Formats: sequence, C-alpha cells, structure tokens
Amino acid sequence: MTEIQAKTTTIDTCALHFLETGPPDKPPVLLLHGMKFQAETWRETGTLACLAEAGFHAVAVDMPGFGKSPACDIAPVETLARFLEANAFSSITLIGPSMGGRTALEFTISRPDRVRALVLVGAVGVEENRKNLAKITIPTLLVWGGEDQVSPLADCDLLHNSVAGSTKVIIEGAPHPCYLDDPDRWHAALLDFLQTHAG
Repeated sequence: MTEIQAKTTTIDTCALHFLETGPPDKPPVLLLHGMKFQAETWRETGTLACLAEAGFHAVAVDMPGFGKSPACDIAPVETLARFLEANAFSSITLIGPSMGGRTALEFTISRPDRVRALVLVGAVGVEENRKNLAKITIPTLLVWGGEDQVSPLADCDLLHNSVAGSTKVIIEGAPHPCYLDDPDRWHAALLDFLQTHAG
C-alpha cells in the first residue's frame, strides 16, 4: 500500500494543504486540480499511487479556496511559485486539468526555467494565452476528452500546433474530466510520457 502523506505549507499568511508520496529524492511531479476538484481527487483516481509505484515523487496541492486550503488573495501563478520556493522544488513536472491547466499554462509561460515537462488535461484559458503558446519549448502532453464540452478540441489542436513537439492524446467518448472517466487510459498516457520526459 502506497503511503500518501498530508502536509501543509504556509506562504505569507496563506496555508496550502497538499498530499505527497513517492521517493523524495526524485524531481517532483506536481498535480493541480480543476474547479470542482481538489488534491484528494488525485488519491481517489489512483493517480498519486500510480506515480509513486512507478518511482515518481508526486505532490498534489489544494490551491487557495479549494479542498483543505483556505481562501487567500495571492494570484494562482504567484501562489504556485511561492509553494515551489517554500518546498525547495527547483524544477517540476506540472500537471494541470481544466482550471489547473490555465494555472499550469501561465506558470510555464512566465517561469519556463522552473518546469521540465508539462501535462495539460482539458485546459481552459488556451485562447487567452494564444500569443504566448509558442514560448513553451519543454516536453508537453495534451490529454483531452473526445466529448469535452468545456474546453473544445479546437483548444487542444491550437496547443498542439503551437507547442513544438507536443504529444496529443484524445480519450474518445470521454467528457471534460476525462481522467475520471477513463483513469486507465489516462494513467497509461501519463506514465508513457513521464517515463520518457520526466525521469
């Protein structure tokens, strides 16, 4: 049984709750969450255990106002930057679904030296960041549900065409939170990507 530890980091006056598992000497794989979800979602889907068992150091954080992290007035990208500093994470692989995808996308664009690989799952905010997408030069995996009604497949195509060398995986028949609809396909795509680009 994979041990998953619950921890809290305080940045300024903001307390951020997070879950951590896997070998601590490995570069972290940091998981954000969507609007209706939280760090605990990644335990429930088996993603944290899947990553730990594959030898990755996995960290799932509750952003302010979600899960067990109280609301805070620091912007999401700045919150993430300070979270990395507080935990001495110099370089991460960043996973962002939906709302978390916007944060992951904007963090990668603004702080490219801190992200070694990027995974976006039905990310929102793609069109708004259109002008800067070509700045992303790190390995990038795009996972979309074939029936996503929140972030259209056109956004996935825009990312794929803008981010050189990106990999696109469409989970056919799956809705917006495609990782919940088909966790086996999600985990297979994720591990295949990480074992190549984030080891």
